[in-house]
Amino acid sequence: MSTPIGDYALLSDRRSSLLVSRTGSIDWLCLPRMDSAAVFSALLGSEEHGRWLMAPREGEVLGRHYEPGTFVLVTRWRTPTGEAEVTEFMPPVDGRSDLVRHVRCLSGTVQIDHELVLRPNYGSTVPWVRRVHDDDGSYLEAIAGPDAYILHGPRLEAADTRHRGSFELHAGHSHSWVLTWVPSHVGGCTPVDVREALRQTRQYWQDWSAQIEAGGSWAGVVRRSLLVLRALTNDETGGIVAAPTTSLPEDPGGERNWDYRFCWLRDSALTLEALLLHGRTEGALHWRNWLLRAVAGDPEDLQIMYGIAGERELPERILDHLPGYADSRPVRVGNAAVNQFQADVVGEVIIALAKLREAGVEEDDFSWPLQRAMIDHVVRHSDDKDQGLWEMRGDPHYFTHSRVMMWAALDRGVRACTDYGLPGPAREWAALRERLRAEILSKGISAETGGFTQTYDNAEVDASLLQIPQTGFIAYDDPIMLATVAQIERDLTKHGLLLRYRTTGTDGLAGDEHPFLACSFWLVEQYAKSGRIPEAYELMDRLVECTSELGLLAEEYDPAGQFHIGNFPQAFSHLTLVRAADAVLSAEIEQVGHAFNETTTEEKTP
Repeated sequence: MSTPIGDYALLSDRRSSLLVSRTGSIDWLCLPRMDSAAVFSALLGSEEHGRWLMAPREGEVLGRHYEPGTFVLVTRWRTPTGEAEVTEFMPPVDGRSDLVRHVRCLSGTVQIDHELVLRPNYGSTVPWVRRVHDDDGSYLEAIAGPDAYILHGPRLEAADTRHRGSFELHAGHSHSWVLTWVPSHVGGCTPVDVREALRQTRQYWQDWSAQIEAGGSWAGVVRRSLLVLRALTNDETGGIVAAPTTSLPEDPGGERNWDYRFCWLRDSALTLEALLLHGRTEGALHWRNWLLRAVAGDPEDLQIMYGIAGERELPERILDHLPGYADSRPVRVGNAAVNQFQADVVGEVIIALAKLREAGVEEDDFSWPLQRAMIDHVVRHSDDKDQGLWEMRGDPHYFTHSRVMMWAALDRGVRACTDYGLPGPAREWAALRERLRAEILSKGISAETGGFTQTYDNAEVDASLLQIPQTGFIAYDDPIMLATVAQIERDLTKHGLLLRYRTTGTDGLAGDEHPFLACSFWLVEQYAKSGRIPEAYELMDRLVECTSELGLLAEEYDPAGQFHIGNFPQAFSHLTLVRAADAVLSAEIEQVGHAFNETTTEEKTP
């Protein structure tokens, strides 16, 4: 059986990343970037497709945790003869790609077993492996085309096309192994100083996390979520990937399996907002600069997603040799949705950049002209149907959420001109903004329920409609919004959490899916902003209970089976967690302030 998705830990150096299971098996590792071909792909197959197991013999896990404010993973093991502690991390320093695994015997004796199965190119290639001797000792070198993998540490012995080892440790003794990626034409590398690398890694993450502004009941999960967003941001380019994995299924055994190791403009823009809310302007500015480079050129070539460095070509292909997680085929790399028109994307980007402007970051001679070009793109495509927020693979429609986001792009453009004096055709944008508003209120509302509809041509609801008041188009407590929420609660609730939409409608795919965590976090925000604070607390607590033992969230969650579904960890889930926690805290503060003001007024009344 496949390891439960929620049992994995994420490690990242902000260039590459890996997933390591609770039982000590690294089943997913992409080097040197998160979108590189994996060298360990057991996550989507079996150990034959690459993994690195390191665990005490006959050991059981007593517990594991990240060191506070870091991505240094510590796992405590117990065996019949002693206890051991494993510390694992990827040093985000010096521009190298290293993975460090350090084990220390705490008491008695423990036997540490290894099985290293290097399988580059998503498990399809058996590399050429040799032992190299140099002035620093010897190391294992595996070469496959342009990639070389160097292993320093106590010797593992070849066994068929694997490498194994067993090491007895006594109390106080330890061993370390370091796996390093280098270009194969460069060859070997100097081994890292494990103790110094650990010190630098701790300091790197703690220096960043110490500056996070977070409070309230869920400050801990907010901090971890912001750390996850940081871990998914490339330190060189500023590109933010949606998730570090591909093809973890939304419907186990089905075809809803997608590659999320790319930078969606929408997800990235919402991540920028989350960072701004918690005092991390520098990360937001880094992303803005990535955005400007990625979308530079003809606005008609605007895409919904790009590669980590701004690449435009992300062709989707199927890896037939991999059976998929829980036998979910096909396994995809690349994403064909890159060619879709999703009309909401520019709106989310322009909203985020407006918030960056409001935070005091000035526009330059590149950033505002590019925003103008993006808004003009909205103008030119204002009559076009699209595929919607959820990347429907069926026919295009006029999605109400998309139309509102187009309105929002125009609205922020007008405000940039009127409030900040930036040049632009404000009058033209304002006219189209009002035309869109009238159209949405005429065609995007159900005559039967009085609430918004998923599209102009159906009466379904879609959880994306919960984003409408976030744009300022309508108040959270407007009767139209309250009617929308009531229908969403009726039609999309499954075991207390929300589905994105009913899959029997417009998405063009077979199968079903589970509650989408971001949607439930949007509902928390809606509850908090419309005065339903007790319900906001109750739902938020339930969602926080869905986080893994390490505070991570997948794309979806099955409340009945209590397991994570979809790519993991998912930026969208974590950024909406941050928004929801902020909304409840803000509502609580406002409520307390209102109560205080009422009390003060009563005391002053003669």
